[in-house]
Amino acid sequence: MNIIATIGSGLLGLSIATAALAAGDGNSSATPTEATCKKKGMVLDPKTKKCVEAEHGMFSDEVLYINARGMAYDGQFKDAIRLLSLVENKDDPRVLNYLGFSHRKLGDLQTALTYYQKAFEIDPDYILARSYMGQGYVADGNMDAARQQLGEIRKRGGEQTWAYVMLENAIETRVTY
Repeated sequence: MNIIATIGSGLLGLSIATAALAAGDGNSSATPTEATCKKKGMVLDPKTKKCVEAEHGMFSDEVLYINARGMAYDGQFKDAIRLLSLVENKDDPRVLNYLGFSHRKLGDLQTALTYYQKAFEIDPDYILARSYMGQGYVADGNMDAARQQLGEIRKRGGEQTWAYVMLENAIETRVTY
């Protein structure tokens, strides 16, 4: 592949990732930008519409998840982990996925893999976690394991999804999200 094609492919992947971020993860009706606070580490209280510091028992798991997902997408990985630690349902695959994502982005792939694996044990068809796990493998240079996750996404009917396209792009370009 020539340098122009390589750069173009990488830019395509970044623009796909940007578009996907605007769409959220498909498991909630709210996107991160709709339901999150713009103040670093704060949670948008859905009742008062004000940004507040979250404490245990203060918000529903859904509010915590949506805000943590927004923080993760905004690069606030430690804040996302803090919020996700407040959820009551520690076995929600979405929560486990974003714990994995945040730990991976902080450079702790082994902890991330543990969270992704637990998400699969609960819901083997949760392909977003498979995509993020695969991207972790790409970043780590384990292309065989990344391709295995891509195959799992395809096997589970996810070939036309953001999760598949982004992992496929990461495998081809070595650029991960």
